[in-house]
Amino acid sequence: MSNALVPEFSVSDWRNSKRFYCQILGFECVYERSEEGFCYLKLGEAELMIDQIGEGRTFEGGHQPTGYPFGKGVNVQILVPSITPLINSLSQHGVGLFLPVEERWYRVEAVESGNRQFIVADPDGYLLRFYQHLGTRKVKNSEPDTPHR
Repeated sequence: MSNALVPEFSVSDWRNSKRFYCQILGFECVYERSEEGFCYLKLGEAELMIDQIGEGRTFEGGHQPTGYPFGKGVNVQILVPSITPLINSLSQHGVGLFLPVEERWYRVEAVESGNRQFIVADPDGYLLRFYQHLGTRKVKNSEPDTPHR
């Protein structure tokens, strides 16, 4: 409850979502308001909220998802020490991956930052990108900066 940005996902069944996040992915339920279908969840430094559509506060005017998958166009990135325990738990619970495990290096100025990552969809289709940091390295085959004319 200290992060400057905490997403809140509108969900179709908050109890099912809570089970998925806590029992399969290992999130902790920091607190809940069952009468509103609401949970505040945490995994390491990552925090998110889930809120049952139609209970408690509901945003109208076209701001609620109307069908699966929810959260189209958005995925949230979650740093974990290792993705291996998550992969094992998802496999044990028969949950498939949206994007399989991959190692990716992303250019950040003159270095590349590495991730070992995968994406899974939650019960409502929100995409969760779990990653472990692999470190940094110099950019390969980088062209020297040329002066602007």
